[in-house]
Amino acid sequence: MGRRALRNVDPSIDLSAHLKTFDQLPRPWDAAALFGRVAPLEVEVGSGKGLFLRGAAAERPETDFLGVEVVRKYAQFAAAGLAKAGLCNALVVHGDALRIFAELLPDDSLAAVHVYFPDPWWKKRHKKRRVLRESFLRDVQRTLHSGGSLHFWTDVEEYFRTTLELLPSCTSLLGPLPVPETPAEHDMAYRTHFERRVRLASEPVYRAEFKKAEG
Repeated sequence: MGRRALRNVDPSIDLSAHLKTFDQLPRPWDAAALFGRVAPLEVEVGSGKGLFLRGAAAERPETDFLGVEVVRKYAQFAAAGLAKAGLCNALVVHGDALRIFAELLPDDSLAAVHVYFPDPWWKKRHKKRRVLRESFLRDVQRTLHSGGSLHFWTDVEEYFRTTLELLPSCTSLLGPLPVPETPAEHDMAYRTHFERRVRLASEPVYRAEFKKAEG
């Protein structure tokens, strides 16, 4: 199920506070410089249209959210949504999440990592391009602080099973912890736009949470 066409972003919207590039991120890493405060930080890999970022930032103003999106038009769209909602505790980076994790994010710096409906790269020869690979999962464990969580959802059962088999071979994260499906209270009461499309089509979503051990 591919991505659908986007509406154009209103050019009058100021995206400067909600859209960054990889080169604009602070070195050495300083989340307080991005958000203007010290707060728990969660990262979403592959933000798409930004539904998760908008919902989570609005529901949890005490937490900061960094979305990473490799496709520029989607990064701009998600950032525009945050700007229109006036959410100061979330922003989007147009760039490669794997580079951000490997090169910038320090140890024990994240409260959670969210990966929702990543590209499955269906062909066997392309599966090495999947985000949930050994090197990235090791970076997830390294960057999560004690008790931090990895949230992984997909509509591709093979990707889900493969990742659940890979995780214990390269990390010591605890799980998988079950994540129950909750009923949608309104038309946009979904974690992401992709989840909405899948569930409205009556197709299954595979969900799991993993935690970094306390201490």
